[in-house]
Amino acid sequence: MAYQIAVVVGSLRKESFNRQLAHAVTSLAPPDFSFEFIDIGALPLYSQDYDADFPEVARKFKQKIEAADALLFVTPEYNRSIPGVLKNAIDWGSRPRGQSSWRGKPGAVLGTSLSPLGTAIAQQHLRTVLACLDVSLLGLPEMFIKHEDGKINEKGEIINDDMRKFLQSFVDRYVAWIQRQLGR
Repeated sequence: MAYQIAVVVGSLRKESFNRQLAHAVTSLAPPDFSFEFIDIGALPLYSQDYDADFPEVARKFKQKIEAADALLFVTPEYNRSIPGVLKNAIDWGSRPRGQSSWRGKPGAVLGTSLSPLGTAIAQQHLRTVLACLDVSLLGLPEMFIKHEDGKINEKGEIINDDMRKFLQSFVDRYVAWIQRQLGR
C-alpha cells in the first residue's frame, strides 16, 4: 500500500541546506513512500480576516496537506526558532478555527544548520507548535545535524557513506513509525 508524505521545508532559499537534506532523506525511502514537496512561499501572511474567504493558494495548500497520509518537516533555525515562513504555513493549515488540516497526522521533524547544535532549538519550538495541532511526531531519533560540506551535495545527493548510514537509520525509523501509526 502506498504512503503519501507531504514534505514541508521551512526555507525559501534557492540553495537551502534543508531542502538538500529533505531530498537526501526522501531518496532513501522505500518505493511505496511517495513524497510531495509542498510550496509554502506563495502563502500570504496569515490574518484571521482571511477565515471567511480563504485565498485560492491557501485552499490548495490545505488540500495538499489533507491529501497526505503523513508529514515530514525539515527546518532551519533562525534566531533560535523556526522561520517565519514555516510558522505562517502552519497557521494557514490550522485555520479556520476547528478545520485544521494537520489534525491526526503522523510526522517527523529534522533539520540542519551551520550551528554545532544543528536546529535543536527550532525543532523543539516546532514540536511544541505541532503538538497543540494534534500532529503525532516520531520522538527518536532526534536529528540535530550540523551542516558540513562533503556530506550532501547541492542536488540533495548523499556523497558521504557515514551520512548515508546516519540518514538511513532515521528513514528506517520514520517508515516504521508511519506504518505503525497508520496501521498498514
